[in-house]
Amino acid sequence: MPHPLFTPEIREMLVENDEDGLRTLCETLHPATIAEALDDDDIGVEDVWRLLGTTDLRTQASLFEYLPMSRQVELAEGPARPQVARLIGKMSHDDRVDLLRRLPTRVKESLLRLVDEADRKDIATLVSYEENSVGALMTTDYAWVPPSLTAAEAIDQLRQQAPDKETIYCVYVLGEPTRRPDGGVSPRKLLGVVSLQDLILAPRHALIRNLMEEEIVSLRVDDTRSDAAETLARYDFIAMPVVDANDALVGIITHDDVLDVIQQEATEDLQRQAAVSPIAGSYLEARFGNVWYNRAKWLTLLFVLQTGTVYVMDRYEDKLAVAALVSCLPLVLSVGGNAGSQAATLVVRALALEEIDVLDWLRVLGRELLMGGALAALLGLLGLIRTWIATPSDMVGHDSEVLTRLTYVLGIAVALICLWGTLLGSMLPLFFRRLGFDPALISSPAIATLSDVSGIIIYANVAALFFVQ
Repeated sequence: MPHPLFTPEIREMLVENDEDGLRTLCETLHPATIAEALDDDDIGVEDVWRLLGTTDLRTQASLFEYLPMSRQVELAEGPARPQVARLIGKMSHDDRVDLLRRLPTRVKESLLRLVDEADRKDIATLVSYEENSVGALMTTDYAWVPPSLTAAEAIDQLRQQAPDKETIYCVYVLGEPTRRPDGGVSPRKLLGVVSLQDLILAPRHALIRNLMEEEIVSLRVDDTRSDAAETLARYDFIAMPVVDANDALVGIITHDDVLDVIQQEATEDLQRQAAVSPIAGSYLEARFGNVWYNRAKWLTLLFVLQTGTVYVMDRYEDKLAVAALVSCLPLVLSVGGNAGSQAATLVVRALALEEIDVLDWLRVLGRELLMGGALAALLGLLGLIRTWIATPSDMVGHDSEVLTRLTYVLGIAVALICLWGTLLGSMLPLFFRRLGFDPALISSPAIATLSDVSGIIIYANVAALFFVQ
């Protein structure tokens, strides 16, 4: 979505070829603001390159990183690949790997041939990790010092490192490299961490080994992205170190990368809850065919399940012979779906936040039995009142006995279906997690469909107790 303030101004400067004005904007405004303003259909690839060309390479890389991924891919696939290769050399290591993963193989190979050898090795290392792992999310842009330096020497060293590092607020203390039997050098072992604040406040001649914190919370390179998000959120760190099996530092995870993961996972869970498979990319940019398939397969499954409702309706047709019973059916069934969706949403969220796990199923069951019972009592009472007061006389005539029976049926059925829907919604996510599936797959439409089928059975059998002799 274009920025309401600066998109027209940038368009006008491009038309007037006002390089000084464009340079001032790029150097004054935050890169995210410029990138947002460039996300406009009237600003083409050539225009973006003209704007980037007005500023230095480091600023260009910062702007490029904030562009939407679709625009980055568009620029990378264009004819200006030498310029893209130079930008890749200045980009954050994790961001450039994300870009390269999304490029066609031919384009990616042509770009890598133009990148420095050191950057190629770093990219190859990060690309080798599984896409959902911490290794694929991390950056190798971290600040470090040896334990033998003084605080003053460490600050001098950081001053040299700072321009090329993603963050220097957490400084990692590394040991000496060790040689492998094949003659190579192993990564340096992580000994501790010291904050930039502690370095600044420490006496100039204090040794790093005496300032560093040795109790380190770290991530393994093969941990999942979800593990990274949960750990960083739990400790409220700006960044966390990533180590290999030998406790050697191989990279860091920063808070901004984790925010992207949290947003992505929340989006996927929301889509699954609505019976839509996760869709890559934004709503408008996603391919129509992919969105159609992801929605159609779930709607097809739910349609097939819903045929069970028709079968059950036919099976219990004789028990719902009274016209008033049929007219109240939608009201009764909606209770089960709504109660089940509520319970499923709460349980899925608790599982995602690790507030509960599968072993807590008995506690969850007990809690939802009480909650479902309390909700059932309220809704059952409302069902009694509604039926007694609002049932049309042409459905029951003037027979007070029929009205009384109908009142009992609605009240009891609503209470039982509410209780059953609550238990169904709370237990199914735990059951899916136990089987190793994502509990978010238990979508609200699926809960509603299952509640409909079982709700008809409950309703029909309650009606049979009062109307079938």
